[in-house]
Amino acid sequence: MALIFDTNALSAFADGDAALRSTISAEDELALPSIVLGEYLFGVRQSRYRSRYENWLRQYLSIFTIFQVGSNTAEHYAEIRSELKAVGQPIPTNDVWIAAVAREHRDRLATRDAHFRLVRGIRVLSW
Repeated sequence: MALIFDTNALSAFADGDAALRSTISAEDELALPSIVLGEYLFGVRQSRYRSRYENWLRQYLSIFTIFQVGSNTAEHYAEIRSELKAVGQPIPTNDVWIAAVAREHRDRLATRDAHFRLVRGIRVLSW
């Protein structure tokens, strides 16, 4: 089983967050949804520390399994979005995709965003 990173977890990891590093030290596999990688790359391009973060990503990207979005992910996305709409609790669209990846793979999601706890069928790991 993998621990899937949300974008804020990836950012915290890149910044050397000691609490996160301690939390994940025993994990066998770390994973990134392709959506998270895209969000992170966008943020890096906006950063005044772009070069530093690009270098960090080149060094560390290989430790992550990249989970691509496929037709099964799309099914989970539609289900999650419908469920959240039915209870009047929408979350950002990219986060629905990230939740869909976590639900599809039945893995935990490392995040600081509380709204992921609204999504049935995923387990959230906060630090």
